[in-house]
Amino acid sequence: MALLDIINLRTHFLTQDGLVKAVDTVDLTIAEGERLGLIGETGCGKTVLGMSIVRLLQPNTSIKGRIEYKGRDILKMKEAEMRRLRGREIAMILQNPTTSLNPVLKIGDQIAEAMQLHQGLDRREASRKAIEMLRSVHLPDAAANACQYPHELSGGMRERVMIALGLACNPEFIIADEPTKGLDIKTKIQIIELLREATHHKAMLMITHDLGVAGSICNKIAVMYAGELLEVAPSPNILNGPSHPYTQGFINSLPSRGLLPIPGTSPSLICPPSGCRFHPRCRMATKTCETKHPEMVQMEKGHFVRCLQFN
Repeated sequence: MALLDIINLRTHFLTQDGLVKAVDTVDLTIAEGERLGLIGETGCGKTVLGMSIVRLLQPNTSIKGRIEYKGRDILKMKEAEMRRLRGREIAMILQNPTTSLNPVLKIGDQIAEAMQLHQGLDRREASRKAIEMLRSVHLPDAAANACQYPHELSGGMRERVMIALGLACNPEFIIADEPTKGLDIKTKIQIIELLREATHHKAMLMITHDLGVAGSICNKIAVMYAGELLEVAPSPNILNGPSHPYTQGFINSLPSRGLLPIPGTSPSLICPPSGCRFHPRCRMATKTCETKHPEMVQMEKGHFVRCLQFN
């Protein structure tokens, strides 16, 4: 059963240089208990897609289409209803805890504040449960850590705090934006294990440029490029038998696959290429790819790809 259904989503915002089409006609479904990894290069629109779901973008942003959560269109909700939904049912673990956490509030107080707001707990009970949450993410001394400020913790510890904050109100759906970015390999492995444990039986959208991280946690992967999805499939299909040339190139660029870079650079989201957006960098491109925009087609059950060789 679908928990979240994104239909024809377009998220655009105006800049001095022109209209940025950060998310351009995206359709995506996440089922109850499903963990989906959204991967792609920096600047392809991944984070904007996640922020569109929780409506945390600038006021000048234009969001069109539908984002249905449990059958209700999030884009039609009043702001008061959205505030109740955020944290309580949908939580977002933001990237870069250094800037996302309040620098002048103690860690425990930030988690307790969310519990007081969404669960109606009094201050003492919220503080007690905040320490329990810090224990659940395996901080070494939860009671002492609760009394510390963000700058007093290491990067890995701050990421654990962000996860504790996101899970504090036991949400049904979690959006994790680059949760392992900037961490050393040992800490990254620990955070991956923690997320796998913490999101058991929960639905999650993991936004990352790290295919290895997505493959180790998620049962489905969606590949994003220049504001649109190019391939969506179960994780084994993406990792072992990708269909789109971009997905193939993305995988081959991994150190474990030979570290072969995709030639060229990501296109502008203000003026993307005509036809297939990947055609200027594609080794299989034809003249038709320069003018005809491919539709997303189903290769087999659950495996969709946007490429003219399959249209």
